[in-house]
Amino acid sequence: MIPAVRRTGLLCALTATAALLPAAPVHAAPPAPALRFGACPDSVPAPPAPARVECGRLSVPLDRSRPDGKHLRIAVSRVRATGPASERRGVLLVNPGGPGGPGLSYAVTKRAKLPERVRRAYDVIGFDPRGTGASAPADCGPMGGLFDSPGPDPVPAGRAAEQAYLHTLRRTADDCAHGVKDALPYLSTTETARDMDALREALGEPRIGFLGVSYGSYLGAAYAARFPHRVGRMVLDSVVGPRDWFDFDLVQSRALLRQRAVFFAWTARHEQRFGLGTEAASVRAAYRRVRDQLSTHPVNGFGAAEFDRTVYRALGRTERWTGLADGLRTYLRDGRTGPLRPAEPFDGAASRTYEAANRTVKCADGPAPTPARVTAGIRQLLRLDPQPVLTGLEAPVCAYWHHRPAHRTRLGSPDAPPVLLIASTHDPVTPVRGARAMQRRLPGSRLVSLHNDYSHGVFASRGNPCVDGTAAAYLVDGTVPPADVHCSGPGLPTP
Repeated sequence: MIPAVRRTGLLCALTATAALLPAAPVHAAPPAPALRFGACPDSVPAPPAPARVECGRLSVPLDRSRPDGKHLRIAVSRVRATGPASERRGVLLVNPGGPGGPGLSYAVTKRAKLPERVRRAYDVIGFDPRGTGASAPADCGPMGGLFDSPGPDPVPAGRAAEQAYLHTLRRTADDCAHGVKDALPYLSTTETARDMDALREALGEPRIGFLGVSYGSYLGAAYAARFPHRVGRMVLDSVVGPRDWFDFDLVQSRALLRQRAVFFAWTARHEQRFGLGTEAASVRAAYRRVRDQLSTHPVNGFGAAEFDRTVYRALGRTERWTGLADGLRTYLRDGRTGPLRPAEPFDGAASRTYEAANRTVKCADGPAPTPARVTAGIRQLLRLDPQPVLTGLEAPVCAYWHHRPAHRTRLGSPDAPPVLLIASTHDPVTPVRGARAMQRRLPGSRLVSLHNDYSHGVFASRGNPCVDGTAAAYLVDGTVPPADVHCSGPGLPTP
C-alpha cells in the first residue's frame, strides 16, 4: 500500500511547490444572462438558508446542423455562491452520473456536501441533460419487457437462453426507435457537452468549472475535448475510462465479481451478526440458494432480475452491505424479501426515463458491438463465475440500434488546463484503471487516489479530509498538486 498523505502535510507541500492555475474570473455580478431564473418545481429541495435555489429553461437545437429546426428545453437550476464577490470563482456545473441521471436537484443535494470554501466561491449549477429528467425525457416504452415483474433471469446460460437474450435486445432497440424517434442520434454525450457550452454562454461566463461523478466524468472529458479553452477548474470523480461502452460494461462486470467476493469474505468475518457461515464459501452458497430460489419461485414479483439489481446497487457502496447481508439472512430464515426490495419502484416514471436515456446515450456515443461479440463477452463472464451480476451490462442493446454512429466520442485534450481526477482504488462501478487511462488524455492532470476504500463516489461523499481538502484547494485557489496524491481510506465497515 502506498503511504497516505496526511492533510496537514499535503497542504504544506502544496503551498511550497504546487503549480497554480490561472485565476478564475471574478465578477461582482455576471453580465445579464439570456437564461431567466425563477421558481423551481416542487421536486427540487430547498437548500439551507441563506442559500436559495432558482430554476430556468435553456432552449437548444435538437440538431445543431439545423439551428432553425426542432429545439429542446434544458432544465437548469442554480444556487448562488454565499461568499462575497471578492471570493467568487465563477460557476460550477455538476453532474451526478448515468448516463441517464437527472441533475436539477443535484445542485442542491451535492452542494450541501461540498466544503464550505467551495460553496462560498461558486454558483452551483445543476441541469437535466437532454433526454433525462425534465429535459425532453427519452421514452423507450416497454424496453423489451425490462419493467416486467418479475423479469426473466438476466443471465443467459446456454444457447437457447442466449438467443432469447438477443431477441430481447432487438425488441428493446425497436422500442427505443419507436419512442425516441428522430431524436435518437442527438441524445449523445457530445451534444450534451455542446449544451453545457450553450449554458456557459447564457450565464455570461468565459469559462466553466465542472464537477462530474461517474458518467459525469465522461461528460466532462467530452467537454474538455471539444472546448478545451473554455474549461475552468474541472474535477472528475469516480472516472469512467476512455473505452467503448460495451468494453466498459464488461470491465465493470468483472470488477463486480471481485467486489462480491470481498463481500462474501466480509460477511463471513461477521458470522455472529449475520449467521450466514464462517467461511466465504458458505456465504457464497447461501447467496446462491437465495438467488436460485427466487429465480424459480419469485415472491410477489421479486425474482432473479430484481435480486440482481439489489446486489448491483449494494456492491457499489459499502454502507449498503449490512442491509444486503441482513436481506439474505431474512429470506433464508422466513422467506421474506422486504429487506432486499428497493425503496423506490423500478417501474416508476423516473426509472423508465433513466433506463431509456441510459441506452440511448450509450448507443449514440460510438460504434456498436456485434451480436457475436455480445455473446462472447457474456460467455467470458460465465467462465469466470457461473452467476455473474449483469445488471450494469447495458450497451449490448447497441448491437441492434437503429442509428449507428461511425465515430467515438472524443475525450480529453492536451489543450485543456490541468484537471483533478479522483478515484477509490477498489471501486467496482468505475474501476481505478479508467482514471489512469483518462489521465493520459489530459496531460498535466493529477490523480487523487483513495486507498483502502471500496465505494463509488469519493469527493464530498466519503468524508475524507485528504481528498476533500485537495479538491477544495484546487477549485478555490487553483492549486494543482505537484504530483499524484495518495489518501488513506476507511477500509471495510463494521456492521
